[in-house]
Amino acid sequence: MKIGFVGVGRMGANMARRLKECGFDVAAVADAHAPAAAALAAEIGARACPDPGDVTAACEVVFTVVSDDAAMLAIFGTGTGGLLASGAAGKVFVNCATIAPATHLEVERRVEQAGGRALEACMASSIPQARAGTLYLMCAGRREAFEQVRPVLEKLSSAMRYVGATGEAAKVKALVNMVMNINTAALAEGLGLGAALGLDLNMLREVFAQTGANSQVLKTDGEDMQNRDHGCFFSAAHAAKDSRIAHELGLGAGLDLPLARATRAQYERMVALGLGELDKSGIAELTFKGRHA
Repeated sequence: MKIGFVGVGRMGANMARRLKECGFDVAAVADAHAPAAAALAAEIGARACPDPGDVTAACEVVFTVVSDDAAMLAIFGTGTGGLLASGAAGKVFVNCATIAPATHLEVERRVEQAGGRALEACMASSIPQARAGTLYLMCAGRREAFEQVRPVLEKLSSAMRYVGATGEAAKVKALVNMVMNINTAALAEGLGLGAALGLDLNMLREVFAQTGANSQVLKTDGEDMQNRDHGCFFSAAHAAKDSRIAHELGLGAGLDLPLARATRAQYERMVALGLGELDKSGIAELTFKGRHA
C-alpha cells in the first residue's frame, strides 16, 4: 500500500515519519510550501510532488493535513493539479484537518463522484503525539473506508473512535476544541489575575492542580503562560479558526454560547494583533498586566 501526504507541516510531516518508521511505503508528499515537501521527501525517501494530483497518481491512500476549509476545497478541486484531476478511482482520502462539517460532506461528494472514498480522521492531539503514533483519532465516513485504512490509523494512534457518518467527527472535534480553548482562556485569566494580585504563580498552579480548577490545559499550558514560553504546538490562529467553527455550529443550532463567543473574540484579537503564530498559551499575553498593550 503506497501512502501519500498532502500538507506536511508540523502534524503531517510527523505522521509521515511515523508511518515510514512503521514500515509503510510513504511514497509521495506535497505541500503548498514546496521546500517543506522537498525536505521531508529527502529525509524519508519519498517523492516530492509539485501538485496534489501527483500524490493521488502515486498512492492508494492519501492523507490530507491542511490548514482550513478554503485550502481543503482547493486541493480537492478537479482542475489541473488537484487531488481529483485524474486517477482517484479506488483511492482512499483520509482527511485530518479541523474544518466545518459541511466541508467534509462536500469533499466526500467530490471524491465519490471521482470513484474514490473519503474518511474523516480528526486529531485531538499535538505534534509529539503525531511523532510517537499516540494520536487520538475521531473518524467518520463510510464504514468500509474506515476498515480499509484501519491498519494504518492504528499505527498513528493510541486510541481512536469511529463516530458515524461524514461530518459527525468534525462536529465532535469542534466541541473538543471549543472546550479546550475556553479552558485555555479561563486559565490565562486566572493566572493573569493571580499575578496582578501578587500571588506566587508556582503556588497557585499547584493549588489549581489539586482542586476543581485542574484541567489538561493547566498541565500543558500553565507553566508556559507563567514563563511566556509560547513555542507553537497549536497556534492561536488555529484556535481562532476552530473557535469560529464551534461558535457558528452553535448559532446554527439556535444556541447562545457566551463563553464560546468570548473565547473566539480573544483568539481573533490575537490574530489581529499579529500574535496568531504563537501557541494558544499566548492568550495569556492578553490577560497579564503589562504584557501586550
